[in-house]
Amino acid sequence: MTPQLSPVLSRIDADLPASMDRLLDLMRLRSISTDPAYKDDCAAAADWLVADLSSIGIDAKIYTTPGHPMVMGHVDGPKNSNAPHLVFYGHYDVQPVDPIDLWTNDPFDPQIENTAKGRVIRGRGSSDDKGQLMTFIEACRAWKTEHGQLPCEITFFFEGEEESGSPSLVPFMEEHKDKLKGDVALICDTGLFGHDTPAIVTMLRGLMGDEITITAANKDLHSGMFGGIARNPIRVLTKILAGLHDDSGRVTLPGFYDGVPELSDDLRSQWEALDFNAEAFLGEVGLKNPAGEEGKTGLQMIWSEPTLEFNGIIGGYTGEGFKTVLPSQASVKLSARLVGDQDPHKIRAALHDYVCANLPDDCTVTFNPHGASKASTMATDHPAFEKARVALSDEWPNEAAFIGCGGSIPIAGHFKRIVGVDAMLAGFGRDDDQIHSPNEKYDVESFHKGIRSWARILDAVSKD
Repeated sequence: MTPQLSPVLSRIDADLPASMDRLLDLMRLRSISTDPAYKDDCAAAADWLVADLSSIGIDAKIYTTPGHPMVMGHVDGPKNSNAPHLVFYGHYDVQPVDPIDLWTNDPFDPQIENTAKGRVIRGRGSSDDKGQLMTFIEACRAWKTEHGQLPCEITFFFEGEEESGSPSLVPFMEEHKDKLKGDVALICDTGLFGHDTPAIVTMLRGLMGDEITITAANKDLHSGMFGGIARNPIRVLTKILAGLHDDSGRVTLPGFYDGVPELSDDLRSQWEALDFNAEAFLGEVGLKNPAGEEGKTGLQMIWSEPTLEFNGIIGGYTGEGFKTVLPSQASVKLSARLVGDQDPHKIRAALHDYVCANLPDDCTVTFNPHGASKASTMATDHPAFEKARVALSDEWPNEAAFIGCGGSIPIAGHFKRIVGVDAMLAGFGRDDDQIHSPNEKYDVESFHKGIRSWARILDAVSKD
């Protein structure tokens, strides 16, 4: 441990009650971004963050947008320092609280509770993302208190629309990309792997969505009069969908796997060390047998391999009782999770070509695209990534690993595409935090060790 870090960690430990009080203050603000009724509350949360950043000497201010305000702050690092310029992103808005009757307490009257697994911070935004955001601010506060300055140049960037689709984010980043042009972006909106294993997400899957509607007759038909002689679009659609995967689970679209990289030996060994049990993972949802492509491990299936899944099928009469019809139309909503350099637009074109090539006479098809974004893969050869991984390993019981994420976190891709900066995603949430659900919580241990973790990372990355 360096001489600079030791007093900072001691300060964090001593000031934990005050840090938790500040988090509870922020959580009391009802910053629900998707509901216009809470517009003033979102503005109040942005103002609160500006005041809090300013209290530790960070030049911070509000930036208005067509929606909720952005908060940006900046502080220079030590003079003549070769430390990197870090850009930290978080969001202060939260999800709605419905159904309110499932909460044990007022979601905006946060409480510290004792549970069988330890103390937790209970309330909306505790984990997603106010608690995570404040871990970084509190680490910076401790550094400033002990040393009078931060160890490197830092830009703070807080959004107020993440939970409502971020409509203002891309235009804002494009307009202000010079202010966001650091060496590495830090994002604290992820979690631990398991209970005590810290992780840095370095792979995020992209997404391509589409809706396909097949039409046969110009109206629903009586199955007794037309069954057997007329095209049934449900049969047509399901036959087409069945052909999109072979018996091993591999997607059959031509060119689908173009740009899918091989997993590196280093990542493979890190993932194997995580001792992931696919059967136990599936057991949580009442399943046990992995259904992905044969020959792939469970973590590969959810982190580094692409998927093509059917999200909903509609056709014919689906109400109560029974109605013997041949439907006029059948439709499917489907999505592909993408990795590496897969091109979502080429995959969409291949899908459309495949459907049209397999469409029989007397049927027509329409397509309704639902977005397309490429995967994000971080350049872990940047020295800050390995320094951060070692720093996290020093704080937690288990060694930190570079991991993937099965979902999509758009802000990481925006930093890469708009600003040209790789994002390092490190968070301290746990799987049982119930984000987006009633009774959301954040473990006090996650908050405490999260602050200490960021202090260690700041110390590590600021050194030559």
